[in-house]
Amino acid sequence: MNMESTFERTIKKFMLVNRKAPHGTIYALEALDVALVVGAFEQIVSVVFADDGVYQLVKGQDTVSVGLKDFARAYKALEDYDIRKLYVEQDSLRARGLTAGDLLVQAEAVEAQRLGDLMDEQDVILSF
Repeated sequence: MNMESTFERTIKKFMLVNRKAPHGTIYALEALDVALVVGAFEQIVSVVFADDGVYQLVKGQDTVSVGLKDFARAYKALEDYDIRKLYVEQDSLRARGLTAGDLLVQAEAVEAQRLGDLMDEQDVILSF
């Protein structure tokens, strides 16, 4: 019996919401790992950076001085997993004195209302 014919493949829309700073907890790295795993299974993945989560994408982070591995460059691998829907919450950028130009990957800056609309379209939302 062919397993492909037994199980119908289901595509889901996943949104991962990053609200934590990149260092000091495991949340940022775990969210990145989950995005890559879900993307590897060819699901539709959106990744949101809000609150202190916007710091995860800031260019030129110096993690050597604090004894941590810099995993920020791995965000560039998201595109290899066909994860191209990256969003940053505009008010979070503004509140931290950042612009889209400060980010190491291209992400669409969206207002809170638009972010809520995007969330309504998802099948699964995971918050980190």
